[in-house]
Amino acid sequence: MEQLTFKLILVFCLFLLALTVAAYSTWAERKVASIMQDRIGPNRAGPFGLLQPIADGGKFFFKEDFTPANAEKFLFIIGPSLVMFISLITGAVIPWGKSLNFGGESYSLQVANIDVGVLYLIGMVSIGVYGIMIGGWASNNKYSLIGAIRASSQMISYELAMGLSLLAIIMMSGSLDLKVITETQGTGKLWGVIPWVSGFNWNVFYQPVAFVIFFVAAMAECNRHPFDLAECESELINGYHTEYSSMKLGLYMFGEYVNMFISNALLVTLFLGGYNFPGIHWVSVHWGENAAGILSILAFLLKTFTGIFIFMWVRWTLPRFRYDQLMHLGWKKFIPIALVNLVLTGAVILAFEYFFK
Repeated sequence: MEQLTFKLILVFCLFLLALTVAAYSTWAERKVASIMQDRIGPNRAGPFGLLQPIADGGKFFFKEDFTPANAEKFLFIIGPSLVMFISLITGAVIPWGKSLNFGGESYSLQVANIDVGVLYLIGMVSIGVYGIMIGGWASNNKYSLIGAIRASSQMISYELAMGLSLLAIIMMSGSLDLKVITETQGTGKLWGVIPWVSGFNWNVFYQPVAFVIFFVAAMAECNRHPFDLAECESELINGYHTEYSSMKLGLYMFGEYVNMFISNALLVTLFLGGYNFPGIHWVSVHWGENAAGILSILAFLLKTFTGIFIFMWVRWTLPRFRYDQLMHLGWKKFIPIALVNLVLTGAVILAFEYFFK
């Protein structure tokens, strides 16, 4: 019963965390842009503009909720709801920290530890396409439909490269369980034989090519600049959510930011050691399980927020791709490179097992 209660509290905390990060990512986005463009950014609502996300949320709620006369009303509502729902439930299988101990019992900081966590995440990401496609089609607007088709084509294309980069990690760890993948990055030996700092045996050292492919594919999956071809205002007015207003539009926008948060959390889990940090085993032995658990949560969030900052940095640095360049990069560059990387990974693993085991 205690475990169930802890899981419910954890679900509630993750829900609040995801929404808070999504809200304040809008503030951080504008602050990063203002720094790079030598201007001030949000500074009126509260100190340093910190109340701006609350003001924006209130504005969304009080705006007129307009639905086009010829829209498919049920699907028109389902579209943004599906995007937000899928974005939130993907965090259920991510291990957010090591563990915490209460009353002599350890509690895992993972809502659902399933054996096929990677497949679950890929499946949820694939379903997320439907939210965008349904919203664009249900609007009964040709520009919205074009934006939805662009978005779905883009996301499906980059899902292939993302999946191939994940296969290399699965081959190395020998598991689809995200907890196992995280734990394998907390050992103190590089390649299992070279003495190394405990908690710093990250997969990015073994798979830099897969890391780059996954990082760029994650930006494309989130429709982030320079891959925001689904929303480019100069061509499509505002893309697949042109006809949306009030909180329906807010759900699409917050869904994108939650998706960015979860994508970076997954990136950290797979390539950057997850909740592991240098010296985590020493902290666990000398300072106790709770100290290691709290520091592991902070380490995980620090890595994730750094990834979000890089996403924003890229947005305000690089120009937008043309659509043909976008598809060319996905199909003719990333997929072949990911396949070659997969073959080389298999060859190295077989050679390593032959010579060292």
